Amino acid sequence: MRIELPTLEGRFLRRYKRFFVDVELDGGEIVVAHCPNTGSLAGCLVEGAPVVLRDTQDDARKLRYVFQAIRVGKSWVNVDTSLPNAVVFDATERGAIPELVGYARVEREKKYGEASRIDLLLTGARGELCYVEVKNTTYAEGSVAMFPDAVTERGLKHLDELGNMVEAGHRAVQFFFVSRSDTTSFAPAERIDPKYAAGLRRAARRGVELLAYDTTVSPRRLELRHRLEVRI
Repeated sequence: MRIELPTLEGRFLRRYKRFFVDVELDGGEIVVAHCPNTGSLAGCLVEGAPVVLRDTQDDARKLRYVFQAIRVGKSWVNVDTSLPNAVVFDATERGAIPELVGYARVEREKKYGEASRIDLLLTGARGELCYVEVKNTTYAEGSVAMFPDAVTERGLKHLDELGNMVEAGHRAVQFFFVSRSDTTSFAPAERIDPKYAAGLRRAARRGVELLAYDTTVSPRRLELRHRLEVRI
């Protein structure tokens, strides 16, 4: 997926009040940008690291710039949780994800379960349904991508609802969108959220399929790359 709005680069200074980051632009100006990621971003927020901001070009916004990516080691990491769903939707429509081909219709943000919305709902020619929940994954330990980076009751609820869909006779997929290219496998972050790790194993036993893909991240593009081994 190409980032259509202009981007600019600078260096990370600090994050505060959860949704604010200070960034020093290449010209020396310091701007406050919106951080669209509610997680801890553990391991990513290194002072002085190169960052990418997206310019919304909307002066009516309280914060015109959006914190989009940060460089960790040799890899850019996408921190914008609004982007992965669009990338997976586009890739599914194009048939670029082998595990999700063969469906006649792909829809986003459909209501299901108990007051929830599924990220993608795939419908086959005969009406068969596949529910796909997408989780943006930024945290890594060595070469292992991990989710979550903070305790997530909401994520645990989504796993339970996916399991319910399987038991109702449908297909359900938990898709981990690993927003970096420097990992080779995926595992739940048991040290951070043991309840989620247990919930992921329980969901797998109930028949929920687990997929993880890493991505190519650059200032102007975000693309799925390779399927990663999932270790639970």
